[in-house]
Amino acid sequence: MKKYFQSTIYIIFVIVTFLALAKSFMVYENPFNIYENPLVWIALIGFILVVVLKEMVNVIAITKATELQNEKLGIVPQESNAWVKKLIQSWTKAKDIDHEEEIVLDHNYDGIKELDNTLPPWWVYMFYATIIFAVVYLVRFHVLDGDNQFIEYDKAVAEAKVALKKYKSTAPDLITAENVTLLTEAKDLSRGKAIFKLNCASCHLADGGGSIGPNLTDEFWILGGGIKNVFTTISNGGRDGKGMIAWNKTLKAADMAKVASYVISLQGTTPANGKAPQGEKWVQEVEGAKVE
Repeated sequence: MKKYFQSTIYIIFVIVTFLALAKSFMVYENPFNIYENPLVWIALIGFILVVVLKEMVNVIAITKATELQNEKLGIVPQESNAWVKKLIQSWTKAKDIDHEEEIVLDHNYDGIKELDNTLPPWWVYMFYATIIFAVVYLVRFHVLDGDNQFIEYDKAVAEAKVALKKYKSTAPDLITAENVTLLTEAKDLSRGKAIFKLNCASCHLADGGGSIGPNLTDEFWILGGGIKNVFTTISNGGRDGKGMIAWNKTLKAADMAKVASYVISLQGTTPANGKAPQGEKWVQEVEGAKVE
């Protein structure tokens, strides 16, 4: 049993490798359509054939070694698999040990002799198959300008971007900087106030007057005012190295929209100790007109 253990492990490895390769091209709409990506399927089929033939050679070698051992021990095997031997002979064209003298070359290295064996037909056929594959590949990709892996990648990315854009435009609960709107209902502002006091008051103070962070009650903004800019700043964070952290990994988009709306509602209020203005005065543009 030990002599078959290595082959068993190898076959398991090959099957796992094959599944991994097959999964690598399952990005197509119909991954099992041979006409959609024929070269990959040809390569995979060729891979399987090589593995099977390799295992056949292993079996041949093991069988031959067993026969030699039996012959040395004087054990005469029963001729119950003559057709198998005939099939193996047709696929290997190997000379029996009794006829090796016919193919011994003149080379002799310290008693080591060289045999002029014929190349196994299975190996020759596989070699011809690689030539045919190379010709098809050359014609498809270098003569007919077929899509190479870079073009296929660019097309896949473009299709993904279109699908993502469509999803964003139709998903009712997806809030981004592009579609966020100012919330004015009391329950939304109440939720935003609670989140603000929990996460933001330590830097901006509870009344928004500013401490480590800037004053949120005046008309001046470092990264722009308005619901979209405030939402973006909360989501992505402030200036690199000295701004606040990005909250998109901590807060949900809906909560960030409520916090941003609450921050906008602080405009015009009078904090106890308001910090001096920072940034530039924000001017909101509405339908071509500027609103201050």
